[in-house]
Amino acid sequence: MSDSARIGSRVSDVFTKETLVEGAPAKLQCVEIAGQVFSLSSGFLRVAQLEDEWYEDLRDPAVVIDALASRRSLGADLFTFWQRLPHAEPAYEYPLEWDKIAVLKITSYEHWWNRQIKSRIRTTIRKAEREGLVVREVAFDDDFVRGMTAIFNETPVRQGRKFWHYGKDFDTVKRQFSRYVHRERMIGAYLDGEMVGFVMLGDAGRYGLLGQILSSIRHRDKSLNYSLIAKSVELCASNGLEYLVYWYWGDDSLTEFKRRCGFEPVALPRYYIPLTPKGRIALRTGLHHGPVAWLPPSMKRLLKRWRAAWYEARQ
Repeated sequence: MSDSARIGSRVSDVFTKETLVEGAPAKLQCVEIAGQVFSLSSGFLRVAQLEDEWYEDLRDPAVVIDALASRRSLGADLFTFWQRLPHAEPAYEYPLEWDKIAVLKITSYEHWWNRQIKSRIRTTIRKAEREGLVVREVAFDDDFVRGMTAIFNETPVRQGRKFWHYGKDFDTVKRQFSRYVHRERMIGAYLDGEMVGFVMLGDAGRYGLLGQILSSIRHRDKSLNYSLIAKSVELCASNGLEYLVYWYWGDDSLTEFKRRCGFEPVALPRYYIPLTPKGRIALRTGLHHGPVAWLPPSMKRLLKRWRAAWYEARQ
C-alpha cells in the first residue's frame, strides 16, 4: 500500500458533534484520524486539534500532520497539540509556545490541608462547616440538576461578564451537562438540604480536572468554593490522582483564588504546525491567537473593567 493510501485510510469524512460554545449549543466539525477525533474550527483561520485534548494524549503527531496536509478538502490551515501534564519537557521539534495551566500537586489531603493552604483558608472552611455546610459526593440525578439550574439562574452576570448558563431550564441543563458524566464525579455543597454549590470533577487519568465549579451568590459570605476545592482534593487523593488542574493560569481575581487554594502555574509545550501559506502567516504574526492577543495587557485589563461595569449597570 502506498503512503498516500495508508494515510487516506486513516482519515474519516468530516462529521459534526454537538458541543457548547460560550454556553450555547453549537455544531463542531470533526474528523477522525488514526482512531482519534480532531476538531476543525470555523472562521478565517481553520485550526485542527485533538477534540478531547485535556483527556487524551496525541498518539502520533507525524501521522496526523501528514493526513491533514494530504487531505486539502479538510481546509485545515494550522494544526496544534500539546503535551499533557506531567510531561512539561518538549518532546518534539515542531514550533512551540507555552500554555500555563493551574496545577495543584497532591501528596495527600492532609499535606494539602496542613502545608499547601494558609490558616485563614482552613478557618473559612471550618466556619462554613460549623454553620451547617455539608459537602459530599452525589449522583448526577434530577435533584442535582435542579440544584444546578437554581444556581445558574441566580444572576445573569458573574465575574464581571455575562453568565453563559443564565436562563436555562431544567431540561436544557440536564441535556447539556449529561454528555460527559461517564468521566466525572459530582460534588454537592448543602445547607439545610438545599444545594448551594457544586463541582463536576473530571478524571483525566493522570489528574483531576475541575470542570464546572459554582456556588450560590446568596451564600458568598461562606466562601463555599474553598469547601468544594477541599472535597475535590480529598477525592483526588483517595483515587490516586497526583494532580488537580483548574484550567489556565491568568492574572485575574480567579487566578488569585487558585493561588490561595495551593495551585501553581505549570507551563506545558503547545506545538503549532502550519499546513498552508495562510497558516504560516498567522503563526508568524500571532493571528493564531486572534486579534485580541495584539492588545497590550494594560488595554486588556481596561476593557475587562469596562465590560464588568457595563454588565453590572444592566442588571
